[in-house]
Amino acid sequence: MTVRVLAAGDHFVLNELLIKAIRAEAPSADLAFTELTLPWPVEPFGRVAEVDEASGTEDQLIEALQGAEICVTQMAPLTRRILKASPDLRLFGVSRGGPINANLEAAAEHGVAVCNAPGRNAGATAEHTLGMIMAAARRIPQTHTDLHTGQWRSDYYRYEAVGPELDGSTVGLVGCGAVGRRVARMLTALGAHVLVHDPYTDLGDLAESVSLEELLARAQIVTLHARVTPETTGMIGATQIAAMPPGAIIVNCARGALLDYDAVCDAVDTGHLFGAAFDVFPEEPIPPDSRLLSTPNITLTPHLAGASKQTAANAARIIAEEVGRYLRGEPLAHSANGLEKPFVRN
Repeated sequence: MTVRVLAAGDHFVLNELLIKAIRAEAPSADLAFTELTLPWPVEPFGRVAEVDEASGTEDQLIEALQGAEICVTQMAPLTRRILKASPDLRLFGVSRGGPINANLEAAAEHGVAVCNAPGRNAGATAEHTLGMIMAAARRIPQTHTDLHTGQWRSDYYRYEAVGPELDGSTVGLVGCGAVGRRVARMLTALGAHVLVHDPYTDLGDLAESVSLEELLARAQIVTLHARVTPETTGMIGATQIAAMPPGAIIVNCARGALLDYDAVCDAVDTGHLFGAAFDVFPEEPIPPDSRLLSTPNITLTPHLAGASKQTAANAARIIAEEVGRYLRGEPLAHSANGLEKPFVRN
């Protein structure tokens, strides 16, 4: 029996990557593919009905999903309206770590298994984090801009204007999942002493596990890798920043909700912090009047830590593996809504 698959890719996780990965995972399956290309990242994602960080419209998905049993995507919305209008759908594969573009509860009610791709961008995000640490510590973006505006800033060689090396520095990781583990290995290889605060992780000899208070008091560089939960939202505020050593650096390539950005700007302005580097923000895109855009020695990138060709390929591969499990009647490895075993297919 032919299984219809909708590849609803975009301009990052391409349809051709999704289809190629599925064909490699299930070479003998009788599959019929249809394609829908969503506009992200050419157009920003946003809220669609009751789901967040989605690209495309409900009407587009309803039309494209007619007769489809499987949908593989990164950004397509899965809402109650779409589910009601797509009775053939059984598997919705979201090729990203957090499937917040899917209504998981409604999907379970309709018997649609939702799976995701955890760890797809761990390598890219870890490398970007390391780059952001170095950029802030060595003023790389600022000196680059100075040269382009005709300024040769040799005054940055003053003792009080220079930052730390990683070799011999103490670096603290707040949270240590797939990304944090990679960052810890990179930092250790560069000669840093790594502290970790994560009640759910023990890195053994790779890092020293400490309380958050001890980490903040000792680390010259602090980088955030925690997930956003009610407990971690706003976990680093003015009090925590004040506890950091003078001249410290803070980096966040995880989620904007972990950190009080105004408190960071205050600390950089007063000189308590040497600098900061951020890839994620409480509001995206950054508002034009944000203090982050005018505070010195804060390095900013537009939420692209995970942007690499390997991330796109990993995303397609992980979701293709889930499609293979579904087609073979095996439990899903990365169920996001509790439906680990597929329903009987039509």
